[in-house]
Order: sequence, then structure tokens, then C-alpha cells
Amino acid sequence: MIAIIDYGAGNLRSVANAFAFLGADAITINRPDQLTDAKKIVLPGVGAFGAGINALRESGFEEPIKQAAQAGVPLLGICLGMQYLFETSDEMGQHKGLGLLPGFVTRFPSDGPKVPAIGWNSLHIRQENPLLTGIEDNAYAYFVHSYYVEAANPADVLATTDYGIEYVAVVGRGNVFGIQPHPEKSQSIGLRILRNVVEMKA
Repeated sequence: MIAIIDYGAGNLRSVANAFAFLGADAITINRPDQLTDAKKIVLPGVGAFGAGINALRESGFEEPIKQAAQAGVPLLGICLGMQYLFETSDEMGQHKGLGLLPGFVTRFPSDGPKVPAIGWNSLHIRQENPLLTGIEDNAYAYFVHSYYVEAANPADVLATTDYGIEYVAVVGRGNVFGIQPHPEKSQSIGLRILRNVVEMKA
């Protein structure tokens, strides 16, 4: 069972619809105890980091997510959900993330292209990983965000993209994964990435 976490700040319907299209056994959950039977966890997110991570904590999901990740359950953060995986964010103040991966979240440079970054952009594959099986270098995915991840460990970076600067688009370490673009909006490329999640060994 794939658990899609509903903590009041996620783009849930389109994510759930994408998994349904793939024929996956995915359900939306809104209580931490429902994570007990999850074989994989999906953490979506839209909006501002501070409000989102606070909602996640107030919903009681923080520690169960960490415990599941430490137990080896595959975890995928999408967009803001990927940013939660890191240690801190300076979006509208300083906020603490889940700390599952080292690094921080910050705003695009003020002298760069306009933000938010909206639209299709290419993925530059930096290393092979089961999450990116079947994804060719320079494949296009759909992005919508104003802040980006600075990963502290280059070994965690699976793919990058460019928007005035080169930045992290996909991360992975062990069973913890994150993708900055929206796979549910990225047509065949996004569906392939979600299928890779479905097919991962839990």
C-alpha cells in the first residue's frame, strides 16, 4: 500500500489520480497511525515551507515519517514535500525541516530570472538510481516553485536543472527520495517516475 499523506497542504487529488492511472494500491491518509501498514510513503506539498511544515507537525506526522524512513520504507517527497526532507528553509523566516537529508532551502537569486519558476525544464541526470529508471538525460518535467534546495552532500543529487543557476531537481539516499518538479503534471516522464516508485522493493 502506498500512503499519500494529507496534512492540509498537499496537491493530493492529482497525485492520487496519477497513481490510480498506474493501477497502484495508493490511498490518501490523514492520521499518523495509518502509516503503520504503508509499504511506501508519498509526501506532497504546495505553498510556503513554514506553514506547510507546521501543518505536518501539528497533524502528528513528523515522527512517524522519520521512523518509517529509518525503518527502510521508501519515502518520496514531491515539490515542497522534497524541501521538507532537508534541514532548514529561509522562506519567510527560518524554519526547521525533517532533517532526513543534509542541506537547506533558499530563494532563487534576486538578479536571476523571475520567480516563481513555472513551466517545463530539463532534467540533467547526475547518477543512476531506481527512481530514474527509464528517464533519459534532458527529459522535461514541469516545475512550479520560488525556492530551491542546496544539498550539502553531492552524493544525494540524482538530477539537476537550470533556471539562472544549476540546482537540485531530484535527490535520493537509500530509501529517501525527493523530486522538485511535479511528476503528476509531467505527463509520461512523471508517470514513469511514479511507476518506478510503485515498483520499488519495500
